[in-house]
Amino acid sequence: MDQEQITETINHVMELATAYGLQVVGAIIILILGWIAAGWARNAADKGLSKVRGMDETLRYFLSTLVRYLVLAVTIVMVLERFGVQTASLIAVLGAAGLAIGLALQGTLSNLAAGVMLLFFRPFKIGDFVDAAGISGTVKLISLFTTEMATPDNVKIIVPNKQLWDTSIKNFSANATRRVDFLLGIGYGDDIDKAFKVIKEIIENDERCHKEPESQIVVGNLGDSSVDIIVRVWCKADDYWGLKFDLTKAFKQTFDKEGIEIPFPQRVVHMVKEGANDA
Repeated sequence: MDQEQITETINHVMELATAYGLQVVGAIIILILGWIAAGWARNAADKGLSKVRGMDETLRYFLSTLVRYLVLAVTIVMVLERFGVQTASLIAVLGAAGLAIGLALQGTLSNLAAGVMLLFFRPFKIGDFVDAAGISGTVKLISLFTTEMATPDNVKIIVPNKQLWDTSIKNFSANATRRVDFLLGIGYGDDIDKAFKVIKEIIENDERCHKEPESQIVVGNLGDSSVDIIVRVWCKADDYWGLKFDLTKAFKQTFDKEGIEIPFPQRVVHMVKEGANDA
């Protein structure tokens, strides 16, 4: 290789280094600025979402992180454009790949979407006792994919979020007060007014029973074996089970003391003698 060819080669390399060097420097600058912008966008989104009333911390973290990745994705596209890459074709390929991945992970993505909806609309929160998807328990943890619950006998259950979102949810802890219902049967020979008085005294002597709304004591049905009295008492949601158990015991003990019968189911059978029937 003669001196002229060497000089020409060096000049060509210098031209390529200058041209692509500027592109590389520009790409690095775009990456740095994009990285900074992504962090700024995440912090701004996190700060803005923190002002939303009732916004769950897990959902806030997920959305703010999603904003960061979106900014980074735009940054990468801009860097590729610096090197002459046809980003339109690349985006189309990535879209097709994303669609394929989405179909393969359809169940997982459904749980993710349901988790976002649960965290955003908050039909229940940690510590609530709920009945949903045929499962009753206390909510221990709400994540983006699953919800962890504990049954009354403290069995841990992990439920996919889609299963919860697609069904009706009974939240027993959502309201501050609840109504305790009783069905008490007394004998047909007992004094109904006396039974009413005894029940009312028991309720008034328990401070957990609310004065407002007023308790309700009514005759609900004339049964086959008893006069059925319906009792409805309002209390704090946290006092529900304790009050129900204590009042049930108090009703039985006081009825026994006052001579009010709680009858067993019974049937009256009339025997007809054959001889009398013939006569």
